[in-house]
Amino acid sequence: MATTRRAILGAALASAVVSAAGPLLAQQRMQTYLPPGVKPKPKGPLIFLDYDQEEIDYAYDQAPWAPNRDEIEKRNEQKSAAAIARLGPPKRVAYGPAEVEKLDLYATRQPNAPINMFVHGGAWRRGNSRRAAYMSEAYVEAGAHFISVDFNNVGEVGSSLLVMADQVRRAVAWVRRNAASFGGDAERIYISGASSGGHLAACALTTDWQREFGLPADTLKGGLCCNGMYELRPVSLSARASYVKFTPETIEQLSPLRHLDKLVTPVVVAHGTLETPEFQRQNRDFADAVKRAGKPVTYIVGRGYNHFEIQETLASPYGLLGRAVLELMKLV
Repeated sequence: MATTRRAILGAALASAVVSAAGPLLAQQRMQTYLPPGVKPKPKGPLIFLDYDQEEIDYAYDQAPWAPNRDEIEKRNEQKSAAAIARLGPPKRVAYGPAEVEKLDLYATRQPNAPINMFVHGGAWRRGNSRRAAYMSEAYVEAGAHFISVDFNNVGEVGSSLLVMADQVRRAVAWVRRNAASFGGDAERIYISGASSGGHLAACALTTDWQREFGLPADTLKGGLCCNGMYELRPVSLSARASYVKFTPETIEQLSPLRHLDKLVTPVVVAHGTLETPEFQRQNRDFADAVKRAGKPVTYIVGRGYNHFEIQETLASPYGLLGRAVLELMKLV
């Protein structure tokens, strides 16, 4: 009888603990989808996976997850000025007729050198080629040309990502056809990009170069996609839809995850552990899909890096991603 009573009391106590923990566990679960310091509130209707509307909006907004973004931009401006002081200003070369359709070329002295083309980020609506100057020196000193691509921001082209992706692709095509004019090797062109630039770089890597440009299928010999987006449907459900026209055509054509049959070169996929959970998922799923497709992929998780900090490592030959790109280009 005593044993039975203890069992009953124990069960009751366990039930009470579970009941008390329930709201706490639910709150902790919800908190994983919200930036630090944002107070959880009752979960709304699910929009995508286990995200409600507030959570999916936060999932595609990096600023609340990286409060040091402005400080990072300031120090990169300082590093860019120092790099230009040492290397000299880049040569500004047009790849298309629009005023913005130009490349910043930081040339190495090595003859017939490989080329790293960098695609800047900025949520598709900010940024320019000049802001990548601080990355240039690591590649120039390693014996590669560094090219930072300029293109329109989405607000300048009718909210269309299709225009931006086309500009990046035309920039690659121009470099392929004109590499010899600046001492570059047309057979060793690589691309790298971060954030929305990682998305555009992935679009370039999954381009049918033969059909669309009359160029070899392996026009690009490899690429690095840092904290990009590779399936646009969930992005279209977020607040980014307020300034991007996510038409069915855009989602289908510019979701690189859907076009891995066109990927013919090695790719490095990277993100930091302090990214939003959704950016981590996007990059993890893309790397997994590339691997399942039987294509060569290197997956890098930067411990303790947020969205903007991991991009900085592209500027150092000893940095997490700088070394990865140089290894991809066979320059280490």
